[in-house]
Amino acid sequence: MEFRATTICLVRRSPEDIAIAGDGQVTMGETAIMKNSAKKIRKIYRDQVLCGFAGSVADAYSLMEKFEKKMEEYNGNLKRAAVALAQMWRLDQASRNLDALMLVADRESVLVISGNGEVIEPDYDFVAIGSGGNYAYAAAHALYNHTDMDAASIAEEALRIASDICVYTNSHISVEKL
Repeated sequence: MEFRATTICLVRRSPEDIAIAGDGQVTMGETAIMKNSAKKIRKIYRDQVLCGFAGSVADAYSLMEKFEKKMEEYNGNLKRAAVALAQMWRLDQASRNLDALMLVADRESVLVISGNGEVIEPDYDFVAIGSGGNYAYAAAHALYNHTDMDAASIAEEALRIASDICVYTNSHISVEKL
């Protein structure tokens, strides 16, 4: 039975206004909700980095722990730690099959890290992943460009909109800010 951990949205209005939001739904298979209040976002590395994941819950927690170690190893250099994690994820036999995506951000960068060895710096200062990611991304895009809402408000509202559309996204939303 496959477990799905769903939608994460990250928004950066300025170096002082960065937020990440995640819903709480974990779905087992196609038809059963196992948990409504999972926390899939958090602050790491001395509360200087926001991190969130979508995908297999166990795999994502394992990757988040590995990323925290890389952040320590590279003294808080987000890009170097992200590249090192992506390389390890792609090349390490045990890690290669981990099924998740991660969003990370500090005051300078927003990155998407994938198991294919990709570290992507999005074109815009907002990004969303997970089963409701496209819905949250579209909502964040509109809110970012057509309102004066702060990053946390945009990320939360984008998730709320996604939860109205995506069956794998719920409205139990957690928000973390830098």
